[in-house]
Amino acid sequence: MKFSRLKRALLPTLTLFSSLSTLLCCALPALFVALGAGATLAGVVTQVPGLIWVSKHKPLVFGFAAGMLMLAGFLRYRSRNDPCPIDPEQAVACKRLRRMSGVVYWSSVFIALVGAYFAFVHAHVLVMFR
Repeated sequence: MKFSRLKRALLPTLTLFSSLSTLLCCALPALFVALGAGATLAGVVTQVPGLIWVSKHKPLVFGFAAGMLMLAGFLRYRSRNDPCPIDPEQAVACKRLRRMSGVVYWSSVFIALVGAYFAFVHAHVLVMFR
């Protein structure tokens, strides 16, 4: 029962935060530079020096995020047919939690993909078209 609570609450949250870290390390700086807000980016890096570490170690960050996403996806898939409680209120809450969990999971996947594009692909695409 303890692992079930962990699976439902903590794992999706960790997955979301690991995906957001990929977005912060790579997509957000690219967006700032593309919008001509390089000074804003410099200010953010000054105020949040941990961002530099995340940017330097992006393969590690993306590896962790990918691992978390795969684990969360596997656990979601495995529990897709788990029954909800018989009590009508609890059944509605169970179904709502499953929908919200799906939204959080697929949002995390999308965020990680956007971050991966800007981290590993975007610079190469720009060089090809110059």
